[in-house]
Amino acid sequence: MGDYGHDLSFGIFVTPAADAAGHVLHLARRADAVGLDWVSVQDHPYQPAFLDAWTLLTAIAAATERVSVFPNVANLPLRPPTVLARAVASLDILSGGRVGRGAARGDRRDPGAVDAGARRSGARPALRARGRQAGTVPGP
Repeated sequence: MGDYGHDLSFGIFVTPAADAAGHVLHLARRADAVGLDWVSVQDHPYQPAFLDAWTLLTAIAAATERVSVFPNVANLPLRPPTVLARAVASLDILSGGRVGRGAARGDRRDPGAVDAGARRSGARPALRARGRQAGTVPGP
């Protein structure tokens, strides 16, 4: 399998256990301290034993300095694309650009698809600006 032109990065998956919230944040801070690139959590909003993924990712971003965050599983049926695009754009701005994304099976990372959802949500200017800075979205 090719590298798709990306640098190799390393991270951890943290189980978003509600009964171990302090430990989850401890692991995220530790990942940041040892120089890992990513912290990811799964998004299972119907699972009462798990913390909400986007709330947890926000807490992780606030508790760390450089590690990027993303959901390695995003529950799309329960999160309409426009709502998800707005949440991602907001957290990306608040975290200083530290939001990544998990790759779905067959993901081609189509900036046009992300941009279309953001356009409907009102998050388009922020997402396009972030994408231009990262070199993933063409200019206006």
